[in-house]
Amino acid sequence: MPLQLPDFPWDALEPYKAQASAHPDGIVDLSVGSPVDPTPDVIREALAAATDAHSYPLTVGTVALREAIVAWYSERRGVHDLTVANVLPTIGSKEFIAGLPLWLGFGPGDVMVQPTLAYPTYAVGAVLAGMTVVSSDDPAEWPDNTKLVWVNSPGNPDGRILSTQQLAVAVARARQIGAVIASDECYAELGWEAPYVGNATPSILDPLVIQGERHSVLSVYSLSKQSNLAGYRAGFVAGCSDLIAELLAVRKNLGTMPPTPVQAAMVVALGEHGHVAAQRQLYGARRMRLRDALEAAGFTIDSSEGGLYLWATRGQPTLVTVGELAAMGILVTPGPFYGDRGAKHVRIALTATDAAIDTAVQRLGAAHDPHADAAVTAAAN
Repeated sequence: MPLQLPDFPWDALEPYKAQASAHPDGIVDLSVGSPVDPTPDVIREALAAATDAHSYPLTVGTVALREAIVAWYSERRGVHDLTVANVLPTIGSKEFIAGLPLWLGFGPGDVMVQPTLAYPTYAVGAVLAGMTVVSSDDPAEWPDNTKLVWVNSPGNPDGRILSTQQLAVAVARARQIGAVIASDECYAELGWEAPYVGNATPSILDPLVIQGERHSVLSVYSLSKQSNLAGYRAGFVAGCSDLIAELLAVRKNLGTMPPTPVQAAMVVALGEHGHVAAQRQLYGARRMRLRDALEAAGFTIDSSEGGLYLWATRGQPTLVTVGELAAMGILVTPGPFYGDRGAKHVRIALTATDAAIDTAVQRLGAAHDPHADAAVTAAAN
C-alpha cells in the first residue's frame, strides 16, 4: 500500500508562477528560500582540496568536523560543554528531520507535536513513521502520549524567535511527558531584532534552557543559509549523547553520511565567521528595502524577527494576495502551506539578488502609487 504523504504544496503554486512569469519584465521569485549568492571561495577551495576521496566517509564524521561543530556551538551559541560524542553530521537537515521519527522507533499510537505554523517536513517524517501529528504552540496542551516534539526558532515561515525562557518551558514539558524534543535552528545566525543583531539566536542546548541536563534534547542545524551551502547538503545534529549514539547506529546501517569533501568544507565554514557576517549584512539590507516597500504598499509584517522570510498580510485571503502579487510579476508562498493559521498571510523570501529585490520594490511602489509608472516613463524619455 503506498504511503499517504501530504500533497507537495508547491505544485499548487504553478498557476501563479506561470502568471508571474508572463509579466513583460519577467518574474521576481520570492517563494523559495534557496540561496542565490556565491559559496565563499575559502569553502570551495576546501572542498576542491579534498576531492581525492577514494575511501568511504565516516558516518560519525571526521574528528576535525566533530571538533569544529563542538567549537561552533561554544563560540556562536554559548554552549560550552559539548564533546564529539554529542554531535553528528547529516546530509543537510531535511533528510534528518524527515527520518528522525522512524529512526527513533516511533510509530502508530505515538504523537508528534509541531508548531501551528510549521515547516512541512516535520509532518512528512511523522507520516513515514505512522505517528499522529498535533499542531500546538502551548506546551501545556501537548498530549501525554507525545513521543517527539519539534520546535523551530527562528521559525519558518514566520521568523519568530523563541527566548531561552520559552525554550526552557518547552523542554520542561517534554521531560514531564517523556518526549524527545528537537529544535530546528537552521536560521540561528540570522536574527534581525535586538539583542540578536550580529549574535546567534538562543539554542535549545543553552545552559539556561536545559539546566545542565541534555537528556532527550537535540539541536538541528544546516549550513545552507549561513554559508550558501544548500547544494552541498551540509548539516549536523547535537545534543543528548544517548540519542546521538542511537542515531549513529541506524545511520551506519543505512550508509547515511556526508561525502568526505563536504565534511572538509564544513570544517572551514564553521571556523571562518567573516563570511557569515558578510552574508548577514547582505540579507539585512535586502530585508530592510523589501520590508519598507511592503509596508508602504499596505502590508503588515508579523513576527519576522529572524530568518530569511517576511511574514506578511493585507488582512485578506492568502490566494487573493498571491494573485495580486503574481500580477506584478512577484511570486510568493501562500501562508496555508505551513498551517491553517497562515490563511491570510504570505511568506516572502529574502533569497533573491539585489537587482531582483530592487525590481520587486519598484513594482510594489508602482502598484500603490498611480503616478509612479508615469514618472518612470517620463524619466526614461
